[in-house]
Formats: sequence, structure tokens, C-alpha cells
Amino acid sequence: MRVGMLGAGVGRRLGDVEAGPKILLEFGGRSLLARHVDILRACGVTRIDLVIGYQAAAVEAEIARLGAGDLVHTIFNPDYEDGAILSFCKLAETLSAGEPVLFMDGDVLYDRRLMARLVTAPDENCFLMDRTTEDGDDPVKLCLRRGVLVDFHKRPQRAYDWWGEWVGFCRFSPVIAAEVAAAARAVAAEDRGAIYEEAIRRVLLQQPPGTFGVVDITGLPWIEIDFPEDLARARSEIFARLVDDDEAVSSRAASGGS
Repeated sequence: MRVGMLGAGVGRRLGDVEAGPKILLEFGGRSLLARHVDILRACGVTRIDLVIGYQAAAVEAEIARLGAGDLVHTIFNPDYEDGAILSFCKLAETLSAGEPVLFMDGDVLYDRRLMARLVTAPDENCFLMDRTTEDGDDPVKLCLRRGVLVDFHKRPQRAYDWWGEWVGFCRFSPVIAAEVAAAARAVAAEDRGAIYEEAIRRVLLQQPPGTFGVVDITGLPWIEIDFPEDLARARSEIFARLVDDDEAVSSRAASGGS
């Protein structure tokens, strides 16, 4: 299975709290990228296509340090400061390769069980969702009506019964992945500053009800790191709940994956 991952952004909302790409933020002496590599290898992923831009050389150096050049293949986006939809478009070949695709934001600290649930979910096309979240314009919302996913946006427009927050990870079948790639190009042509989720939403709304499912991961620790307070919470609360998990992953890697 192939993974498409975004890791090109500048991380302006973090301000001066940290320098460098968010994918290189460290927790317990290991970068987010190192954790992604370990977790995805354990899930059977054979290729990660990582879009890079800001401080690309530093990301390439981390890949080399991890010895992960066989797994992680970088795609450089020279327009990384102009909007996330342009980085998403760089995954067009990944999305159109005729394989199932896992898509993920690279700035999420998460329990490996989230990824395991996504990989083994019964629906070909599905999103990871957390029901314990705060309202507001920043969370990307997965909106359901009578148990069916009907909208996906920061500001939903379709009527719904309830919603949960999108974790930033999803899975596409080969056919849907190719349609998402085409939608991304169309969105970027219309508005280079659009959020990339708009491309996924367009495909969702064009498909018959029930094409996309949701995987409820409520109760498992995760956090998307956008703001200084997110980073503080990641280090003071979320990571503390992942220590045993990280040690387990490291132990398996040291023993050859047994």
C-alpha cells in the first residue's frame, strides 16, 4: 500500500516557538517523521511519497539519517508558500498510480493504533474521526446524517445530525484516489490559496451515499500541531500517553519486526 504525505509547509502559525519543518519536530528525541516511518513500516506500507518544500534539505537529511531512503520518496514543491492545495497536487502521480492510497498530514502526533485501524477498516474509502472535539472554524468536520457521511469541511454546507473531527488521515480506493487527483488540479486552477480538503470534499459530494465511511478512533491519543498551544499539549500530555507505544515499535524494529 502506498502513502501520500504532506510535509512541505512553513508552519507559520507556530510562530517562533520552533524553527524548521513541523515534520521534524521531536518528541522523546525522535522526529515526527521517524515515528511515521516506524508505524507505517509496521502496518505493511511499502512506499511513502512525501511532499517537501520548506527546509527540504533538512528533511532529506533526516530521511538519510533514518536509513529510510528505500521507503520514503520525496517530491519537492517549489511553491510550498503559496497554499496547501499546490502541495496536494504534487501527489497526483501517487493518487493516480492504480493502488489503494493512504493520505496523511505529516504534522500529527498519534498512537499507532489509529493507523492500524485505518489500514484494516472494511470500507475502501474512509476517514479517521474523533467525536470528542471542540466546535469552531479550525477543525475539519466529518458530518453525518442518519449514519451516512454527507459533508467534509471546516464550514459544512449540507444538513447533518452530528459531526466528528477529522484526524488528517484517510484511505482511498484506486478509482477514488484518481478522482481526488483530478479534483485537486481543478481546485488549484480556480484558487491557489484553497484548502486541499476542498478537493476531497468535491469527490465525496459527487459519489453515491455510502461511498465513504468513517473509522471512530475516539479515546486514542492524537493531536495535529498547528499552534504553540498544540505543541505544548503534544509534549506535556499526548506524548506521555505514547511512550510505551514508541518503545514497543522500537523493540520490534530492533528485533527485525518479530
